[in-house]
Amino acid sequence: MIKEITKDITYVGCDDKTLDLFESQYIIPNGIAYNAYVIMDENIALIDTVDKRKTDEWLENVEKVLDGKTPKYLVVNHMEPDHSGSVEACIKKYPEITLVGNKKTFLFLKQFTGLDLETTSKVVAEGDTLELGTHTLSFVMAPMVHWPEVMVTYDSTDKVLFSADAFGKFGALDTDEDWACEARRYYFNIVGKYGVPVQGLLKKTSKLDIQIICPTHGPVLTENLGYYLDLYNTWSTYQAETDGVFVAYCSIHGNTTEAVGKLEEILKSKTDKEVVVTDLSRCDMAEAIEDAFRYSKLIVAAPSYDAGVFPVMADFLHHLKIKAYQNRKVAIVENGSWAPTAARTMKGYLEEMKNVTICDTVVTIKSKATEDTYKEMEKLADEILA
Repeated sequence: MIKEITKDITYVGCDDKTLDLFESQYIIPNGIAYNAYVIMDENIALIDTVDKRKTDEWLENVEKVLDGKTPKYLVVNHMEPDHSGSVEACIKKYPEITLVGNKKTFLFLKQFTGLDLETTSKVVAEGDTLELGTHTLSFVMAPMVHWPEVMVTYDSTDKVLFSADAFGKFGALDTDEDWACEARRYYFNIVGKYGVPVQGLLKKTSKLDIQIICPTHGPVLTENLGYYLDLYNTWSTYQAETDGVFVAYCSIHGNTTEAVGKLEEILKSKTDKEVVVTDLSRCDMAEAIEDAFRYSKLIVAAPSYDAGVFPVMADFLHHLKIKAYQNRKVAIVENGSWAPTAARTMKGYLEEMKNVTICDTVVTIKSKATEDTYKEMEKLADEILA
């Protein structure tokens, strides 16, 4: 795909709708976009490349935009293979090109490709600039957003931020869908653990006059940038985006499902806030993680299993832990026919998370919910909503 961003900056990335799982784990029903750009100037700069699955298409796009000219620089903002997968092909196509990156960029490049590029590389650090002619590029280091070598590039002439994976989303560019939903799922599952580094990047870039954001996935952002920046600030400080309750449950024979249905009724009778219920055995786990971070309150409900908790709930809580889930209120519902262990196991996971308040009321179902169970659910609902 070729699309003009400004008079001198052109999009040359590629949609990929043949990939079923991003990073071999995230479902992408609407594909993914690998974004790359060309800055036409006295010295021409390519900004990032694409996954090797789309190398030929990307090189064809670049060639059309160059129209016989030769690029002077290739800026590598991020070395993950979905962005650097075509660097080697680019060097073969344009052997005189100079690669621009930081020290860790070239360390990773050698690890991935075996190439020693000392004679054709330009190492940059925080605040360094690169003059292209009319355009001046400056470099902002963004380590751990979400790899240690990540940097972003700012063009002060057109006021464009090439933001690497920041502000990216799932979905090919020809997909008509809400930005926030797939950007949120992308953020919390891929970048989510690294809120502190994201905050550092937001503070650095707040000093820049940014009119356009060009990420390496998802659409180029040109309007209402405050909306995207505010969401990133909320997400990276682990604050709830929506005041509501997310109920994540699993069930072996349907009895916990039935009990959660009653709990949902009780919650909705007591609040006008959103109540969202998800069966962890049948949902996209990445979407469940997204919703857990989105809402202010969480209820986990699961049966006991092998003296612990049903595996899909253990997996869910493990994902929350490694993605730095925090600053939330959580309630627990367990089921167990003879020796309930789910609550104890789930509480163990939750106690390892930062600033998570666990409700005192724990509902224990003995095989099948009773009227006494529902009375306990009333208490739990009052406590989680308080």
